Amino acid sequence: MSTATPLSPQATYPDTLHLLPQTNQLRALHTLIRDRTASREDFVFYSGRIIRMLIEAGLDLLPFERHDVQTPVGRTYPGLRFASEICGVSIARAGESMEAALRAVCTSIRIGKILIQRDKVTKLPHLYYSALPPDIAKRHVLLLDPMLATGGTALAAIQVLLDKGVAEENIIFITLITVPHGIAAVTQRYPRVKLVTSSIEERLNEHAYMMPGIGDFGDRYFGTDR
Repeated sequence: MSTATPLSPQATYPDTLHLLPQTNQLRALHTLIRDRTASREDFVFYSGRIIRMLIEAGLDLLPFERHDVQTPVGRTYPGLRFASEICGVSIARAGESMEAALRAVCTSIRIGKILIQRDKVTKLPHLYYSALPPDIAKRHVLLLDPMLATGGTALAAIQVLLDKGVAEENIIFITLITVPHGIAAVTQRYPRVKLVTSSIEERLNEHAYMMPGIGDFGDRYFGTDR
């Protein structure tokens, strides 16, 4: 479990945290996916819409460089392009739900995978599997996991990337929902990692579920919930 000092809901969050604009449309989408009676089809579709927004916001945090092009009418457009190679890394299993949105906007992107599970006895996260691009140390990484609760899994996944040579400031963690405790866990341990989320929940309950929450995202998305 994380030993980070939890942030209060009224706390001033670090500049590395990027919360999507809390528009009426986003709130309506959250209403649809938080409804316990929502069908799996609706849950997958509407959570996918939010994830697409998150991916777009994450890409906007990447470095860009000037790239001019000639328009069809012979004018020069002072454009931009990504200044470095990028890749995605999903934290299995729930993070795999975010891969389609990433591929939709970056069609040829490489996506690695990390499998981390909590030990039933020690309650500590344990790395079971990782498959990452061999040149990942040279890339900016979009780390994907729809839920950031206690922060244990996120911290372990970030450490895997650091051990592979990825610079801390080159990691963008994209998550659907989080809580002050999870934000504190990541930002206090890795202050240069950027976080992108669509909602900051009130708190964790005694079973480490986020409140008001969304339930188990992976179970609902993949249809393994009871």
